[in-house]
Amino acid sequence: MATFRKFEDIKAWQKARLLTSKIYNVTASTRFAQDSGLRNQIQRASVSVMANIAEGYGRHSDKEFANFLSIAHASVSEVQSHLYVALDLGYISAGAFEELYNMLEEIGRMTFVLADHLRKANRSAP
Repeated sequence: MATFRKFEDIKAWQKARLLTSKIYNVTASTRFAQDSGLRNQIQRASVSVMANIAEGYGRHSDKEFANFLSIAHASVSEVQSHLYVALDLGYISAGAFEELYNMLEEIGRMTFVLADHLRKANRSAP
């Protein structure tokens, strides 16, 4: 099992938590808030990133943790896709898009690398 004492120690989870806060803030703007479908979907997807990291950690198995990190990684892509819709509809600025997208890129890299590490460690275990 990975050497974290609690899921809150995982850097990817910490960054996902910050991202989720930023997503909730940006979706509170008047135009975005009025689009309940997109607002709810992007909020749920951002929460899914941090929730799947935590749930995977809570499974106490490297294999299951890696699988949940893969789900979190997929949710990263989902949020990125929703950001394009928000940008195209003028709900967010290009600057906000870039900031959030870059945060997601970093979280995506972190979840991918950690999942890969866990899978490799699982293969080399006796």
